[in-house]
Amino acid sequence: MSVLSELDVGESGILEALELPESVQNHLMHMGFVPDALVTVLRRAPTGDPTVYGVDGMEIALRRETAAALQMRANESEASQSGTDESDPNLLEAAR
Repeated sequence: MSVLSELDVGESGILEALELPESVQNHLMHMGFVPDALVTVLRRAPTGDPTVYGVDGMEIALRRETAAALQMRANESEASQSGTDESDPNLLEAAR
């Protein structure tokens, strides 16, 4: 498990928990940051803060300190895709 602020641009993860004051937590949940939501890192400001995240079809910028309070787990579909061996002839044949 990691936190949202540790993901690199292009990576995604599944939101596990929000460790924020209730008012901030409710605000983010209304924007789509709910448990089990897929969150993707879209881009970072040149200075590294804030970062734009994609969640539920929306783009939302969060400061690093807020993103550090969002607990994430690995996106199973990304993990399974990165674990495939593209040189496997059976996979190549199946893709045709």
